[in-house]
Amino acid sequence: MLLHTRTVFDADLTELARLIADMGAHVEGQIDSIAAAFAQGQFDRAQNAIHLDEKVDGLCLAIEAKTVEIIARRQPMAIDLRETISSLQISHDLERIGHLAKNIGKRVMTIRPEGVPKETLRGLELLSGLVRKQLRGAIDGYMRRDATIALRVWNGDKEIDVLYNAQFQEALAYMAQESHSVPAYMQILFCLKNLERAGDHTTNIAETVHYIVIGHLPEGQRPKCDTTRFELGLM
Repeated sequence: MLLHTRTVFDADLTELARLIADMGAHVEGQIDSIAAAFAQGQFDRAQNAIHLDEKVDGLCLAIEAKTVEIIARRQPMAIDLRETISSLQISHDLERIGHLAKNIGKRVMTIRPEGVPKETLRGLELLSGLVRKQLRGAIDGYMRRDATIALRVWNGDKEIDVLYNAQFQEALAYMAQESHSVPAYMQILFCLKNLERAGDHTTNIAETVHYIVIGHLPEGQRPKCDTTRFELGLM
């Protein structure tokens, strides 16, 4: 590849990485809003997760357009093609996390926070914070092109599952004891599941980063400890 062409292509990849970083920051902002709503018991703060989703979608479209432009103009090969296509995959996982955060925001807006025990709010805050931490690590691994960070995030999905399982069972127990709380806790169960799924998409990003850097996905079976799938009727 000629030096000029290489320089222009490197600039394209830098712009693509900037868009991914910007999108990741907005999605992290959505999760931050969810965590703050649970931490302070002020569910109206979750509105920010709803409002930011439009920006997240716009960035995803920009990344798709940039990817098409790079492929059409530069015809990348080998690692360059791998990085270009993988960045598109990361944007799609970020988009899904953003939609899940938006869904959580809509659900919590229907709940009266004063009717939710502090223990439940604390559990939701902790799970949101853990997802946020994993997401930040995944994006950091992408920006640094660091497979070690990506692998750490990949293995960390177990922590999300363990906390999710505990909060899920606690919510079911509370519903059984307090029949009047069933409508609110049905929404909480969906919030918990959406956070767990957001964790899965974060793990997807970590796998993609590992693929960009090393050339293959992490070896072995993906760490997974979700025991609630049958209880929710999910397969």
